[in-house]
Amino acid sequence: MTNTDPALQPEWVAPARTALLLIDMQTDFGGPGGKMAERGMDMTAPQAALDKAGMLLEAARAAGVAVIFVRYLSRPGTENRIAREAKARRDKDEPDLCVDGTPGADFAGPQPLPGEEVVSKFHFSAFTHTGLAERLHARGVDTLVLGGLTTECCVAASAWDAFEQDFHVFLAADACAAYEDDLHQGALKALRLSGATVTDAADYVRAWKK
Repeated sequence: MTNTDPALQPEWVAPARTALLLIDMQTDFGGPGGKMAERGMDMTAPQAALDKAGMLLEAARAAGVAVIFVRYLSRPGTENRIAREAKARRDKDEPDLCVDGTPGADFAGPQPLPGEEVVSKFHFSAFTHTGLAERLHARGVDTLVLGGLTTECCVAASAWDAFEQDFHVFLAADACAAYEDDLHQGALKALRLSGATVTDAADYVRAWKK
């Protein structure tokens, strides 16, 4: 990937200070039998991102980087008023995604190991009403590497929120994806311009091997 970021330095993402956040890599978003696939979305990029995320995850585990799996859950009928009103304004045939307890909410691709943290969220950002930022800061983590689905939605929301929560923000560009490449590239460009470091999964793998 061509970008204007400086070469990734291993100390920037040293294992003692870093957590890998894999965001919403779930069947409905990235699986061939999920809701987005059923709606006819092009799953080529999400499937490729799942593969890159697997490589990234293996390197993080081997280096001792903290791994956090983040998942979106919906519980139809229990939404707050704002969510209900927003849903009513959209297409009535739009399916509920990642419904709690259904296969669509299961992780697709990389899977958490026993003892690895799984954060369930009900909003776009991994930090909204989850206490994640406080737990990470308490562990001495000040740097986040993000991958996930989709780039312009929950990955970007989590990245913007991470800035506000006083984290260094890094993105593994090819371990993120959107259903349309212009959305993916636009989200990465906006984040880069605001201070995120954006590079490919292989760069983090190399950094964590040093």
